[in-house]
Amino acid sequence: MRSITTLDIQYAHRFYGFRGEAQYLHGHTGVLTIEVEDTIEAGVNMVFPCNEIQKTAWNVLKNFDHALILREDDPLLPAILSVYEAQGIKDGAPNNKMKGEAFSTELATAYPNCRMVVTKETMTVEGMIKIVYELLKDKLNIAKLTFTSGVNAASQSYEPIDSVDRCPLCGIALNENGVCPKCGYKK
Repeated sequence: MRSITTLDIQYAHRFYGFRGEAQYLHGHTGVLTIEVEDTIEAGVNMVFPCNEIQKTAWNVLKNFDHALILREDDPLLPAILSVYEAQGIKDGAPNNKMKGEAFSTELATAYPNCRMVVTKETMTVEGMIKIVYELLKDKLNIAKLTFTSGVNAASQSYEPIDSVDRCPLCGIALNENGVCPKCGYKK
């Protein structure tokens, strides 16, 4: 069975090198749908609480929200960083509170202090799915990801890795010591 939740992500990007309207900097509202698969945890009668899926995902994905996403070879990147430097906001500003932990994968690097994600490939709906899976595959038992942005959408199914030890009282994943980080249950 699956638990399914969605997250809204506001972002700006462009398709560097593309011949069309998307070559210009523009913004989107993206909707990410995450499907987590496992057995139903008898104590709580659910696979995984959707609010816990959202918290787990959002801790990483909030770096994409209200962020500029550019490909690493885009000539706008050094120009924007130069402007941020001149404004004194490249290394963060007091009102920049909605930021996750910095990350760096083969596909993307997040710079939360300047609300930017730099990607290896052009940021498409397909590209977002690849990045999200890479960031969350060890945190959630993902069966399917769908990302829609404007009229564009992509979806990818995955073979869930294995069953996750979950708390029988609240349904969330137990930590490496077999303890529930939410309610303190110990296996």
